[in-house]
Amino acid sequence: MANVVVVGSQWGDEGKGKIVDWLSERADVVVRYQGGHNAGHTLVIDGVSYKLALLPSGLVQGKLSVIGNGVVVDPHHFVNELERLRAQGVKITPELLRIADNAPLILSLHRELDAIREDSNSGLKIGTTKRGIGPAYEDKVGRRAIRLVDLSEPDTLMIKIERLLTHHNALRRGMGLVEIEAQKIYDELTAVAADILPFMDQVWKVLDDKRKAGDRILFEGAQGALLDNDHGTYPFVTSSNTVAGQAAAGSGLGPTAIGYVLGITKAYTTRVGEGPFPCELDDEVGKHLAVVGREVGVNTGRPRRCGWFDAVLVRQTVKTSGITGIALTKLDVLDGLKEIKVCVGYELDGSRIDYLPASMGAQARVKPIYETLEGWSETTAGARSWAELPAQAIKYVRFIEEQIGTPVAMLSTSPERLDTILVVDPFQD
Repeated sequence: MANVVVVGSQWGDEGKGKIVDWLSERADVVVRYQGGHNAGHTLVIDGVSYKLALLPSGLVQGKLSVIGNGVVVDPHHFVNELERLRAQGVKITPELLRIADNAPLILSLHRELDAIREDSNSGLKIGTTKRGIGPAYEDKVGRRAIRLVDLSEPDTLMIKIERLLTHHNALRRGMGLVEIEAQKIYDELTAVAADILPFMDQVWKVLDDKRKAGDRILFEGAQGALLDNDHGTYPFVTSSNTVAGQAAAGSGLGPTAIGYVLGITKAYTTRVGEGPFPCELDDEVGKHLAVVGREVGVNTGRPRRCGWFDAVLVRQTVKTSGITGIALTKLDVLDGLKEIKVCVGYELDGSRIDYLPASMGAQARVKPIYETLEGWSETTAGARSWAELPAQAIKYVRFIEEQIGTPVAMLSTSPERLDTILVVDPFQD
C-alpha cells in the first residue's frame, strides 16, 4: 500500500486543497511537512467552504492530522484557526491533531521583520505574505529558534529568548528600530502555551508506528514546487523546500516509506506576487481566466497573475519532485475559449531551450514557444467520467500528458469534491 505525497507542480494555488480533501477520505493520516500559514486551502464540502492555512486538511475529514517538524508554527494563528474551524463544527482534539515537538515557532518579531523588509524601498521585493515565515526559517537555520518543546520548559525558556534577541536586537539597532525586551516575548509565548502544548508529540515516532501498522499516510504540500528555495525561481521563492523530497525531512519518516508523488497541476498557469512568468497574459484572455477561475488568494486576497499552461515548467517539476502522475485541475475554466495555447519550449537569446534557466536575468529574457490547440464550446464543469468530456478537452489533456512526460491520474472539474475523474488511485501499489 503506497503512501502519497501531494505537491503543487507550479507556483501554488493549483487546487491542492480539494485533491487532498478527496484523498483524505482514503487516508488514515494526513501530514503537513513544510511552510507555515502563508498558503491557504479552501475546501468545499456539501456547499460549505472551509479555509485552512496551517492546519492539515484531514481534520475536516476527522482523520489523524500531523504538523511536522518542517513547518514553522505561529502559535497565535494556530489558536485562531482552531477556534474558527471548531465554530464550523470541525472536531479538533489532541487525539486527532499532533504537532512536532521540534517544530520552530513564528513570533511577533518575525512578522514585524518580514513586513519591514517587504515594504522597504531598498532591496528586492519578493512578494511575501508578511507573516513571518522567512525570518522564522532564518532562525531555525541559524540554530537560535524557539521550538514548540521549549514552551514545555518555562525554566529555561527565558535563556533561549535572550539568546535569540542577541541576534534580533543587533539587527534592529542596525535598522533603527527599538530593541525588544525578553519579557515581552516570554509573556507572548506563555500566554498561548496551554492552548498548544496538549497537541505536542514526537511525530516521527507517531508516523513510524502508523507506517508499521499499514496505515495510509498522505503528505500535504503547501505552495508549489516552483517556489522551492532551491529549485524555484530564486529569489522569488519561499523560505522552505516545497519539492516532494521535503516530505521525508519535514516529517521524520524516511524517504523509502513514500510510494507515490501526485503533482497537482492547474490546466493553465497562475502566480501570486513578484517574479518571472514567461506565459503571463496581460490581455483579455488573462482577465477571462482570472474572473472565471476566481483567481484571488485565499489568505491575502491578492489577485493572481494568469497565463497559458507552461509545459516546460511542469516538465521540470516532474523531474525535481519525481512526480508519478498529476491531478489536472480547473479544466472547466478553459470552457468556451476558441483556441488554447500551450508553451512547449522557450527561446533564449535566439536559441531554443527546454528548461527554465537558474539565472534571474535569463529567466526574464526567455520567450515562450506556443502550440495552439482548438478549444471547446461544451462545458466540462461537473464531469465525473471521460465520457462526459468534450473530444477537444480530452485532446488537450492528452497533449499535456505528452508534453510533460507523465500521466494524468486525476481530473478535477469543479471545486466540489465529487466532481473528480479518477484514472489511477495513488494509494494503490
